[in-house]
Amino acid sequence: MGSNKVAITIDEELLKQLDRLVAERRFPNRSQAIQEAVREKLAHLDRTRLAREAAKLDRRLEQKLADEGIKGEAEEWPEY
Repeated sequence: MGSNKVAITIDEELLKQLDRLVAERRFPNRSQAIQEAVREKLAHLDRTRLAREAAKLDRRLEQKLADEGIKGEAEEWPEY
């Protein structure tokens, strides 16, 4: 996967914290630190979106559908 340069504006205090992490060798450079932070934030947003969508489901209906699916599949299985 290719990389692209992006210019950002960042709060001075946040930049100091970022530079401290780089100086402590927790990240090889600013770019890697920012990439990891963005990656983690996007993953978090995906997880929370999935949780919100799952919360919309009717558990009883989903269980009923699952039970019916299992019952129907079991009847189709060959005997050994």
